[in-house]
Amino acid sequence: MRILRGMTATAVILAVLSVAAKAEIVTDSIRYSHDGEAFEGYAAYNDALGDEQPTVIIIHDWDGLGDYEKTRAEMLARSGYAAFAIDLYGTGIRPERVERRRELTNALYADRARMRALMQAGLEAAGTQQVMDTDNAVAIGYCFGGAALLELARSGAALDGFVSFHGGLGTPEEQNYEQVDGPLLILHGSSDQVAPMSEVANLTSRLDEDGATYTMEIYGGARHAFTDWGASDRYNASADLQSWAAMERFLGQALSEPAD
Repeated sequence: MRILRGMTATAVILAVLSVAAKAEIVTDSIRYSHDGEAFEGYAAYNDALGDEQPTVIIIHDWDGLGDYEKTRAEMLARSGYAAFAIDLYGTGIRPERVERRRELTNALYADRARMRALMQAGLEAAGTQQVMDTDNAVAIGYCFGGAALLELARSGAALDGFVSFHGGLGTPEEQNYEQVDGPLLILHGSSDQVAPMSEVANLTSRLDEDGATYTMEIYGGARHAFTDWGASDRYNASADLQSWAAMERFLGQALSEPAD
């Protein structure tokens, strides 16, 4: 890991993207609707791998579906998975101001039924794509998306696994993990100021109590948003690469093996 200390965020991403660089990756914006509202997801896949590919659903951070999630989708496509980033805000709603981001996420936290319905709508949109096998799928989420991911897991969504990257870890008082349909992978930083280690301990207790299957990896010194190369003061190259590798191992176990 000594090499990682000298790598810039840009170099880290270029190194990851260089793997299978010759793959023919197709990307597309996918418009769909829920209760008359318009949404726009993002699909990425290797067209050479055919139809019904093992699929990864991506749930975005609080700034909405943007370049970060699109890049992650393309990275997954280069690893042999079809990827679909869902949209929880609506077409064209990509807030730049912190106040607006907080307003949008708080509205979803306050209406968990709507949050679940919007995630389900995204899953259904992914299922309309011929290359995507949503019966052979894992969901991943970043920050706010990690908190939403746990809501999706608690809803009993029929997925093969759930991966949270530095996500919110709180559990609403009236909820539990008894209906979780697949294993959980929690990837978290020990210095996360938004979801501190006390929340990690509380989540562990809840998961144990409800008999959920889960694995946690804690990255020493990593802060909140440690995978976000745009967050220059919090990005942690070592934790980013280690957590991505952990996710890939998880996908290899939870899903059918991707094609070479």
